[in-house]
Amino acid sequence: MADPTSTSPSSDAAKEAINKTGAQDAATKASYAAGEAKKALPKQNEAFRMMGLPRLRLPSRNWSIFLGVTGSFFGAMFYDKYQTKLAREKWCKLVSHITEEPLPSHTLARKVTVYLAAPPGDGLRAAREHFHLYAKPVLVAAAMDWDVVEGRKEGDVRWKTAERIRKRRRAGGEGTPDAEEEYSVESIREKAGTQVYDGVGGDVVVGRNTWKEYVRGTHEGWLGPVDAPVVPGEVGAEGAEPATHTPGLGGVGDAAASLATSAATTKPSLSGSTTDSAQSPVATLSETLESAPVTSDDPSPTADTPAAEEKKDEPPKPRHPPPYINADAYPSATLSALTPEILGPATSVPFPHILGFRNTPIRVYRFLNRRRVADDVGRQVAAAVLASYRPYEATVSTEGVSGSEATKELLFEEASWWKTTYRPREPHEEAVWIEECTVDERLAGRMRRFELTSVDEERAKAIAQGKEQRVKVEEEG
Repeated sequence: MADPTSTSPSSDAAKEAINKTGAQDAATKASYAAGEAKKALPKQNEAFRMMGLPRLRLPSRNWSIFLGVTGSFFGAMFYDKYQTKLAREKWCKLVSHITEEPLPSHTLARKVTVYLAAPPGDGLRAAREHFHLYAKPVLVAAAMDWDVVEGRKEGDVRWKTAERIRKRRRAGGEGTPDAEEEYSVESIREKAGTQVYDGVGGDVVVGRNTWKEYVRGTHEGWLGPVDAPVVPGEVGAEGAEPATHTPGLGGVGDAAASLATSAATTKPSLSGSTTDSAQSPVATLSETLESAPVTSDDPSPTADTPAAEEKKDEPPKPRHPPPYINADAYPSATLSALTPEILGPATSVPFPHILGFRNTPIRVYRFLNRRRVADDVGRQVAAAVLASYRPYEATVSTEGVSGSEATKELLFEEASWWKTTYRPREPHEEAVWIEECTVDERLAGRMRRFELTSVDEERAKAIAQGKEQRVKVEEEG
């Protein structure tokens, strides 16, 4: 029997292997501890540590995503803002030489007319901000003067444009002349010897909706009658009954007003009797007020008078009189003899405007690319300032119908109009925006459009590249 205390060679070898493995593990742990000691973080700033600020470290995955997205958006926004500023400065420098041209002291500066209208579904403030941000700096850089024709509702620009032309025709001798104003601006300037700028004026029209009203108003002014047409069945001023209302007695009543009027016009009696003197107008007025029916100030529906009910039942009135001429009557209308050979010239300024929550991606994209709008608007306004223009070209549709280039101006903007724009109109509302833009051939041949020349385009590119100074030196040499 083998001795239990004796060990076999195999067991001794196993023990030796275990001892070697333990020694290796201990050596590995010691080296790892030494490496960790070498890689120990530097001591934190005592000031930051006392303030409770943690050690700076790399952000986590979620923070990295957040910082990357927000940083990219703000970077794109600031880049677009910087490029928008450069585009604005480019077109301002292109026209700034006009400010150095001498102008007589009794001559007015050149003036253009700016047409603004509230975009469909929004207010006039959006159009004003668009003009002040992109178009106004170019006009100011060229020392230009301008008039603004604004429209808050559909049809306002149409009416104001046509009325300006009709006023011009009346001054030329057509229709019923306007009453002369003693202290009008024109008369004061004429007495002072002030002269109007003798040159091209021009119109700057902002937006497709404004352009359609501008074209409609121009045709109505030159093709329509000067005086308002008489509507059959309408009672004029001659057939109207005289008013019985006495100013200043609106709250007393019709009976008291008539009594006060008769008392004021009746001469006093010379008899001097006490009976006549007792019946004074004041006593009679008080008796009349006592006998008159009492009206209640209660605003409840039960206290409505018949006049108020009739007023509620009346349909809303239109903002302006109806057009003096419709688009289908253009071919048969007679063109005014005072129509100038050149109408305008005019330029259409793009006004990208879109509403709706579902269009948020498009709106964000446009917000980050406003530099393109600034460049396009600056080009159109600079062309108007430099007064370089050309006729509108004739176009032929796919159906073989000929037309004018003026009808297609800013046509792409209609796709972004708010959906309520195309709703059916009420009887008192106008529908210029949704109707087809019609141009008469006689006026289309006279209309002109502002456009930059190739020389001005090359000069604008030189300004953008910073070569404007070198170009000036070469021209002087």
